[in-house]
Amino acid sequence: MSLATYREKRDFGKTDEPTGEVKAHERKASTYVIQRHDASRLHYDLRLERDGVLKSWAVPKPPPTEKGVKRLAVQVEDHPVEYA
Repeated sequence: MSLATYREKRDFGKTDEPTGEVKAHERKASTYVIQRHDASRLHYDLRLERDGVLKSWAVPKPPPTEKGVKRLAVQVEDHPVEYA
């Protein structure tokens, strides 16, 4: 996936989401984000920085609190690093 898919799904005139550019970070640490997303259905977003973008997954249930419990994660379009 790429940021092109992200841009196709949004109207930046209606939202203040970043349009995003692929950027090489000057620091060595990578960003990760876990976001509680109360959209049409409550779910969680997991985003991991890779190659200048945030690779993104939707997780329909809360993060587990017990060891060994697994959760389904559905890959969605990449997001700009500024989204974090």
